[in-house]
Amino acid sequence: MRNGFDNCILAENKKKMREKIQSSLENAIDNYNSLLNEVLYNKIELIVQSSIKAFENDNKLLLCGNGGSASDAQHIAAELSGRFYKNRPPLFAEALHVNSSFITAVANDYGYEQTYSRMVDAAGRKGDVLFAFSTSGNSSNVLNAIKKAKEKGMFTVGFTGKDAGKMTNTCDVVLNIPSLDTARIQEGHILVGHIICQLIEDKMFS
Repeated sequence: MRNGFDNCILAENKKKMREKIQSSLENAIDNYNSLLNEVLYNKIELIVQSSIKAFENDNKLLLCGNGGSASDAQHIAAELSGRFYKNRPPLFAEALHVNSSFITAVANDYGYEQTYSRMVDAAGRKGDVLFAFSTSGNSSNVLNAIKKAKEKGMFTVGFTGKDAGKMTNTCDVVLNIPSLDTARIQEGHILVGHIICQLIEDKMFS
């Protein structure tokens, strides 16, 4: 009798898990389908053109974000500084959080909100590009990095969600993933990031 009851619970739990899996996949598909629009295409083209101009002029790409967005920033930097599809010369792309000693020292001495702006001040030059990731659009250290980048004459790109928060109108391009779900926003960021990497490679190393 007990085994039968346990089996019923297991079957019900399995059903709920399957429903959650299907729901998550359907939400992800809907999110990707929402990206099929001319506004996003135009933004991606502008980002690619501006990035290529920077690389061809011996400038660089800096990237920043927090948590999962930091991982996205590092991921995109690796695709460009290493390789994506093609064996080709490396491009100067670097995520700003990879020096843990720098990040913890600045956070301790100046406050976490200054972590990225201080590195932009040190490494950023006129003509460089900044990719700034914040799903909420309100991350203070990311916003400060954008502000510093603009002061230095860098081209700024904000990767955010449907509600861009304080990031609205702060960047040369604000790339919104039309979702309020952090997971779906980050999935959209990495998809668009991969497209950008592919287009840069195709155009620079054809």
